[in-house]
Amino acid sequence: MTAVPMVYTPAGKLDRERCVEQYAPLVKRIAHYMMAKLPASVELDDLIQAGMLGLLDAIGRYEEAQGAQFETYATQRIRGAILDGLREIDWVPRSLRRDMRRIETAVRKLEHRHGRAPTEHEIAAELELPLDDYHKMLQEARGCQLVSYEELSASADQCLLESEVEGSAPAPLDQILDRDLRERVVAAIEDLPEREKTLMGLYYEQELNFREIGKVLGVGESRVCQLHSQAMARLRSRLKTR
Repeated sequence: MTAVPMVYTPAGKLDRERCVEQYAPLVKRIAHYMMAKLPASVELDDLIQAGMLGLLDAIGRYEEAQGAQFETYATQRIRGAILDGLREIDWVPRSLRRDMRRIETAVRKLEHRHGRAPTEHEIAAELELPLDDYHKMLQEARGCQLVSYEELSASADQCLLESEVEGSAPAPLDQILDRDLRERVVAAIEDLPEREKTLMGLYYEQELNFREIGKVLGVGESRVCQLHSQAMARLRSRLKTR
């Protein structure tokens, strides 16, 4: 979307109607992008509705003095509102959370035991599961991994979604902690097996979808989904032990 001059009311506030009309396509684009990572049980209209609330919130809060372009600011608020909406409906089944915790625990034990990233065969064996069943568990985790940096180090008992957006500017200490966490995430990604590290770069940096990544890696979309879930379990396990 090309940036255009913002329109203000005589009171110096953003023109709400004009902004909604102009940025409604942005809400839909973000909702569609996030929907691609979620189970079919989640309704696209619900994401769009939550995103529109985020847009309205951004319009009410935005000040040019904050130093960010409105589209950048609105994108954060829209995404945060959608994540908040998903967290409120608690769409992640308890059984799925339990399975992901089991995988993370298995990864952590194997890393301590062998001093390296375990193979998926070793993880399946630690879980006392046939490899096919382990793959199915990873496949079912699709959508569970829609996470922010902050949530990678969240408690296992917390919901698997956390909003990335706060209502006020972070304090200096929070900024330092956030920078430290991001550095830890980068270091943990560097320690991933090569294929999973490549996948993370393609997905989060180049924003390719699973089908596109599958073509790059020479595997099917379902296999990319499994590898992504496994990579996220490794990251959460690694960050919890530091």
